[in-house]
Amino acid sequence: MPLDFPISKFHVLGNDYLVVDPTRSPFEPDPKLIQALCDRRLGIGSDGLLLGPMAVPGHPEAFGLRIFNPDGSEAETSGDGIRIFGRYLLEAGHAKSRACCIHTLGGHFDVCFLAEDGSLAQVDMGLPSFRAGDIPFTGIAAHLEVLETPLFLPTGPITITALNLGNPHCIIFPGEVSPANARRLGPKIERHPEFPERVNVLLVEVTSRERLRIEIWERGAGYTPASGSSAAAAAACRRLNLIDPHVTVSMPGGSLDIDFSPEGRVLMTGPVQPIFQGHLHPEWKP
Repeated sequence: MPLDFPISKFHVLGNDYLVVDPTRSPFEPDPKLIQALCDRRLGIGSDGLLLGPMAVPGHPEAFGLRIFNPDGSEAETSGDGIRIFGRYLLEAGHAKSRACCIHTLGGHFDVCFLAEDGSLAQVDMGLPSFRAGDIPFTGIAAHLEVLETPLFLPTGPITITALNLGNPHCIIFPGEVSPANARRLGPKIERHPEFPERVNVLLVEVTSRERLRIEIWERGAGYTPASGSSAAAAAACRRLNLIDPHVTVSMPGGSLDIDFSPEGRVLMTGPVQPIFQGHLHPEWKP
């Protein structure tokens, strides 16, 4: 496969993604190639790769998107990735209006551009599910909700709340919300056998009913300064009645705004920043 396909790069609060457009050049998402492209020393470097747009059978108005983690595994969805891809669609001329629908393995997501150039976007992340079978989490019966449930680690039990918001998330309130604690607990929880599809791990501090502070360990990516997983952290806190319907989530990379509709849908609003567009050097090899 020739490696002269065009690549775009964007970030949202430091969470960065590569975008490859299969309508402009063929691209086979080989896991080793994705790992090499995302490598921060030997490749371009990113928290993942977005491949699209593609046709969605039965939904001609939607833009199909595949999302890959930097380890080459495929993710169901990414709130930040969807916002980035929405801006790419607008810049590339695929999206013709201030709104579009993006389809991932995690479902359909409506994107609304609050700035004409796509630099501020809102994503309807849908309704969260706390049912163990939907996450999936095998520590309790599939029909039960994972709310303040014990999870046993080699160092002892911790209390978790878990949910699916397009992909699986585990929320803990560890007291110490720090990068060091995220790096310590994140890998143990991400690959815990009771999360058979692995899980994003969010350390949360509720500083008021209008503000959260979080640290993030992402499934397949590791420690990251920002993530659309902030929407899942807010959804868990809302389910536990710790916050109001509007909340600002602060992360090391910056802040996102999360709103809840009367039906409980999670609306995430934040910026999107382009970095570059270009091609790989012809001598580069994965």
